[in-house]
Amino acid sequence: MPLTFNLVLKEAGIDPRDVRLMRHQNVADTGLTPYAIWRDDRAEFERYQSAQRSDRRGHFASRYWASFVVPPDRSTLFVGLYEIFEHRPAPDDWIDPLQRITRREIDLDLDLYEYRRLPEFEHLAGCLRVDWGPGTRSWAQRADRDTGNKRIVELTQGFREPDFPGFSRFIGNLGSLPSLPASWIAVLSASRGIYLLTCPRTREQYVGSAHGVGGFWGRWQAYVVTGHGGNVGLKMRDPSDYQVSILEVLGSTATTDEIIAAEQLWKAKLQSREMGLNRN
Repeated sequence: MPLTFNLVLKEAGIDPRDVRLMRHQNVADTGLTPYAIWRDDRAEFERYQSAQRSDRRGHFASRYWASFVVPPDRSTLFVGLYEIFEHRPAPDDWIDPLQRITRREIDLDLDLYEYRRLPEFEHLAGCLRVDWGPGTRSWAQRADRDTGNKRIVELTQGFREPDFPGFSRFIGNLGSLPSLPASWIAVLSASRGIYLLTCPRTREQYVGSAHGVGGFWGRWQAYVVTGHGGNVGLKMRDPSDYQVSILEVLGSTATTDEIIAAEQLWKAKLQSREMGLNRN
């Protein structure tokens, strides 16, 4: 019988029928993620979590919230169990920790929930990962439903940042790059090669190369700052949070001309000139 999160709840005397599972994963325009806020400032994460849209009260009507965040490796990490009390309207000057704007600027009716973090689950916060299953868009689920009985896939003795997954498995978004672990940034800064940007709105792709100082990381920062990195095809589109992945890594002895030649080959393979955003 697999070990599940519901078994952990029951062992602590908590009925899964009283629990909502909350998987926080969105990326803000600021480049912040719920994972990064939790990692760097637990109080700010809890302040972010405490605000929920008033028109979705049915999603959050429960005695307990089990909170999960999504690290850069896209796993589902448990970060705390909270007992929930009454709620009140968020004032106009309440500042969203993720977007860094006020409730008035968000222009949504928000409820602020009172809560208490349960200390008996603290030893699991940042140490327990579950398999969320295929319904990643459904970020608030009832623990007592079939989809809510999450299988535990990892349990460690203490929190640690996820290991770099390898170049072929790396997938990120430009907006969340500032939240990557320092060890990932070091690897990406020291490596050069060919990368792929894909637009989630238009379904178009762009092939690029990183051959200058700072490797992949240095090149991608130009997109973070400008939205287009100086590329004509990207300038022609509205700004978007492109997904970024790595197609090929070339060794430290590869010349700039060799990297550019590899870039041209990938453009031909993926037809990113004919069916994408490349213009040369």
